[in-house]
Amino acid sequence: MSENSCPVLCFGEVLLRVSAAPGHPFASADKVDLTVGGAEANVAAALGQLGVPAKMVSTVPDNPLGNRAVRGLAASRVDVSGIARMPGRMGLYFYQPPVGSRAGEVIYDRAGSAFSNSDSCFYDFAGLLGSASLLHISGITPALGPHGVTLVQAAAAAARKAAVPVSLDGNFRASLWREWGGDPAAIMRELAASATILFGNYKDIGMMLGEKFSSETEGDRAAAAQAAFDQFPGLKLIASTQRTVHSASAHSISARIDTPEAHWESRPVLIEDVVDRIGTGDAFAAGVLMRWREDATLYAIGSAGLALSALKHGQHGDMLTISRSELERFDANAGDVAR
Repeated sequence: MSENSCPVLCFGEVLLRVSAAPGHPFASADKVDLTVGGAEANVAAALGQLGVPAKMVSTVPDNPLGNRAVRGLAASRVDVSGIARMPGRMGLYFYQPPVGSRAGEVIYDRAGSAFSNSDSCFYDFAGLLGSASLLHISGITPALGPHGVTLVQAAAAAARKAAVPVSLDGNFRASLWREWGGDPAAIMRELAASATILFGNYKDIGMMLGEKFSSETEGDRAAAAQAAFDQFPGLKLIASTQRTVHSASAHSISARIDTPEAHWESRPVLIEDVVDRIGTGDAFAAGVLMRWREDATLYAIGSAGLALSALKHGQHGDMLTISRSELERFDANAGDVAR
């Protein structure tokens, strides 16, 4: 089996997202929208649609909500055979989009979910990783509590034993960590020590290392990346984005790729008429992982991530709907109808 035919294994909680319409706060909303999401699931879905073999490993409840989540991933050409069923509830989050001067808000409802209650021995990580090219995990799973820490540590340990590279997205969620008083710096340091690829900017690196880094200049950003490479010798690539929010509907975003030997940084792309910024980081991660598997240049790796992130801003829901041809046709300045 060639490495390119081996799937990217994405491990984490699949969620259902309940969204209010822009301008309709939950306190007065009478209609909501239901979509499938979750950080690791979003990466798997984008990879699957781009033709990269992707397999989701998770647990959902054995009920219609769990069925809805699995069906959403399968529709994106994700291998869902690694998703187990057990009694329990579906992890949810509620999203109120930003509009005008009102900031967006996320309310989590994940305690006691089927995934949160699953045990590490419930997953045959050794068997699952036997045919995998990469394990993708994020900082959201340990943020769920001590049980989540055990789950993601078991996955990372199995990947080390199987010599499978690990991709780690920092995905810092302060509200989840606060709920149980966890130590994100210590836990994320341990996970980063197992990682080959890290998705995280100067803030994520500063949190893990207990240092303060600036992003003002390219030299400042390079210093943060170098500190991570010094601390975690197994790291081969760090991918990050930098965002400027001009208004609820206009953002600028740039991408940066660092290796121990070199770096590449894009110019900011202005994204107007933002539809939904949730999942844009996951889309970025999918683009980076796709090109990294192809042993592409830093420019190609970063450009693919930036393109997918920019495109996701124009789509509702957590998951990016994309094809390889759409990615190849991406033009940050386009806005007209293709005929």
